[in-house]
Amino acid sequence: MATWNTLLLQDSASPLMEQLSFFHNHTLLILLMITVLVGYLMSTLFFNTHNYRFLLEGQMIEIIWTILPAVTLIFIALPSLRLLYLLDEINNPLVSVKTIGHQWYWSYEYSDFLSFEFDSYMVPTNELTKNSFRLLDVDNRTILPYNSQIRMMITAADVIHSWTIPALSVKIDATPGRLNQISFLMNRAGLFFGQCSEICGANHSFMPIAVESISPAYFTKWILKMSNL
Repeated sequence: MATWNTLLLQDSASPLMEQLSFFHNHTLLILLMITVLVGYLMSTLFFNTHNYRFLLEGQMIEIIWTILPAVTLIFIALPSLRLLYLLDEINNPLVSVKTIGHQWYWSYEYSDFLSFEFDSYMVPTNELTKNSFRLLDVDNRTILPYNSQIRMMITAADVIHSWTIPALSVKIDATPGRLNQISFLMNRAGLFFGQCSEICGANHSFMPIAVESISPAYFTKWILKMSNL
């Protein structure tokens, strides 16, 4: 969960988020090198004006600043394309959950297990406990097993929403009349929060998402309990 002193990305809870963090650091290093190089050249030209003659009609410098950006873009584009394909891959899901966005709450359907469903509303501030998170906790959390391939099918009942969990590298639009899907795998137990990331109306900032990652054994017990209700 992001806090007031979070400077970088949230701690990853899925293999894809780990890869995104590596790509972020890789690209940030390249940008730092470019910034230092350009800053050095500008400061050199500022204090030594006679160096301008090397940049005027210099064929070698023209070749360098044409080839160098192209090589830099290749080092950024190749891992970026690899990640794009990995994020769109759907690998034999063990659990499928359908998510429906409403103004302004989420509904979840577990159609693999006797098809039960529930709504998930934000917990009002006056009902929070000492262990709750303001503006992030919900009355019914989305329970999912870790070390299992999860497929989320996303749609909306009214306007466009966006189901987003930053720690899982998940962000997908919920569009009325269309069913989108995304696949992810959680590699540890925990409680992961997100929020609707599409401006969907007056209470857009009050429809959070809370995913609780538990072991497959406890998930089976939870499914049996919910199916008997």
